[in-house]
Amino acid sequence: MTDMTDEWYVLIEEDTRETERADDVELKLHRWMLVGTHHINGDQEQATAVAEDAALHYLPGVLARHAQPGDEPARHAFLAPDGAWVVLLKQRNRECHIRVSVARLMHSQEEKQAPPKTLKEMLRSAVQAPAPSPKPWMPTGKPSQ
Repeated sequence: MTDMTDEWYVLIEEDTRETERADDVELKLHRWMLVGTHHINGDQEQATAVAEDAALHYLPGVLARHAQPGDEPARHAFLAPDGAWVVLLKQRNRECHIRVSVARLMHSQEEKQAPPKTLKEMLRSAVQAPAPSPKPWMPTGKPSQ
């Protein structure tokens, strides 16, 4: 069953960086990862206030793991035109970024699992070619030319 909702959330993403070596070259790979989805009991205005508080106080795990009691990282919080906060944090020799945004949950659907195969279906699939993969999503309507 599909459920339409009108609930507000604060989303926190961390820029996870991994350093890899390839052909004697050091590569710093960045990837945004959603680390927090916080439901807000209230409207968009309340969610915006909570997002600002998160931008000014949230401490990413990479800094928290190495923090000493009383440590407070340098923090530069930027408010983007779309309402998202991009925050640069520095502590000793570590630097990281977070992005905090307000989002309204527009759609929610629970996972559905196919029923388990019978013994007959398992034996049949063992000797037949695998089922075709589902077709990738494509926009509906007239194709542009």
